Amino acid sequence: MNIIYENKVKALGDCVKEFQDANMFILFGDNAPEELRDYCYSVSVNPIHGKIAAGQILKIDDHEYEITAVGEEAPVTLAGLGHCTVNFNGEIAAELPGTLYVENKPIPDIQIGTIIQIIEP
Repeated sequence: MNIIYENKVKALGDCVKEFQDANMFILFGDNAPEELRDYCYSVSVNPIHGKIAAGQILKIDDHEYEITAVGEEAPVTLAGLGHCTVNFNGEIAAELPGTLYVENKPIPDIQIGTIIQIIEP
């Protein structure tokens, strides 16, 4: 397995559960706009080592999700701002450019210290 991306959750916005109810979550680096900060999981801005593509695995601690589609801007904003929306609806065509789509499974409990990885199997 090749780790393409890795990060650790540093903080939780006060309203992150609202997006989980919609089957998604948002990552953002320290420079998240004030109006979004309460809805994001705060992470560091870390590099991506390779290309993010459908068929890879999003791993959240011990939970694994197959990536089903990748919005064209998602890798750019993830590498540059730490920003990405992860949608757990299993779509195979990216509807939104800044979104990573994964298989439709329950979102795990994400806390400070949760490790998020993108892995090429």
